[in-house]
Amino acid sequence: MRRMSRIAVLLLLGGLTVTYGFAEESNTSQAEQGPQVIEMTAKKYEFSPSPVRVKVGTNVQLRITALDRTHGFKINLNPDGSDEKSNPGLIFSSNEDCFKLEKGIATVVQFVARTPGTYSFHCCNRCGLGHGGMKGQLVVEP
Repeated sequence: MRRMSRIAVLLLLGGLTVTYGFAEESNTSQAEQGPQVIEMTAKKYEFSPSPVRVKVGTNVQLRITALDRTHGFKINLNPDGSDEKSNPGLIFSSNEDCFKLEKGIATVVQFVARTPGTYSFHCCNRCGLGHGGMKGQLVVEP
């Protein structure tokens, strides 16, 4: 009987340890985890997908490939309609303002989505007559 009690206690402790391990994993913030990779394309006056949706706190890696010619990618640091002087809602891993998108080569744009809201992006490399309409949105959800 004593042996059965010891086995039961060991099984109970083992189960608690496993449960605690899962709880620890789920408590790590999304920014500490590996990036959420989102594949995007840029082609004659459109970005796809758009809108792009992510959760607040997510470390995001956009992998954007131009399909037809050289394009550019520029995104607002603050949500649409917010005060431009406020702290940025997107924190980038580089200081680039306009990312050049060469045809056929994936360009990585990495950032942490810190503040909920809608962030507009557009092509920042003159690419033809429809250049001004080449826009998209990133939606950071709470």
